Amino acid sequence: MANLNPQAIPIQMNPACPLAGRRIRVLLGNAHAIVHIGIAGMLATYTDIELVGDAMSERDLHELCLSLKPDVILLDLLMLEMNGTPMIRRIARQMPQVNIIALSIHDDGARIKDILRAGASSYLCKAVTAQELATTIRATACGRVPLAPEVARFLVRQENHPFSAPLTAREQETLALLVQGRSNRQIAQQLSVSPHTVKNHVRNILQKLHAANRTEAAILAVKHRLVANK
Repeated sequence: MANLNPQAIPIQMNPACPLAGRRIRVLLGNAHAIVHIGIAGMLATYTDIELVGDAMSERDLHELCLSLKPDVILLDLLMLEMNGTPMIRRIARQMPQVNIIALSIHDDGARIKDILRAGASSYLCKAVTAQELATTIRATACGRVPLAPEVARFLVRQENHPFSAPLTAREQETLALLVQGRSNRQIAQQLSVSPHTVKNHVRNILQKLHAANRTEAAILAVKHRLVANK
């Protein structure tokens, strides 16, 4: 495993992003040096993204997450045992502030759903371009839920279960801001409530929508028109 510290000047980010003013710290998890070389080359020209480390095993991944505290993990699913969901769940549970982008050569719908339900924020096929990769990293780091159109369409088709209870007016407002990719802190500022209150609203939303995470809740909100289009 290697720690990288390329010298670059940050570019201006969207001021609404919690990371505005500093570079996005990315940890790469993959089992093949050639993958690291390729991804490092793709990201080299983007001065707002910093590749801080490379984990070549699940153990390395967990240790580097704790020590490097990345904003985003770019995770090659071929590195993980089983289908990757146990490690993703572990990271999502222990380090909820870290956003995970899953990379795979497969576009199997059921697998995508499992990975997202486990706690990944986004899912990309390895045919992604450098610009698409950088855009996804930025969006994920800022708390949004970027998905390729074909992935989103599949998930929307799959989610047809009824909801357990209607959302309150405040929960609908929270969900609308969640769909826009706002963080809990930003939602709290927008609604003039405490972050703790927002956290409770998000928890209630996930329970009522039977959603595993914010990504799935956002998809359900769009499919079932639970929020007004802006």
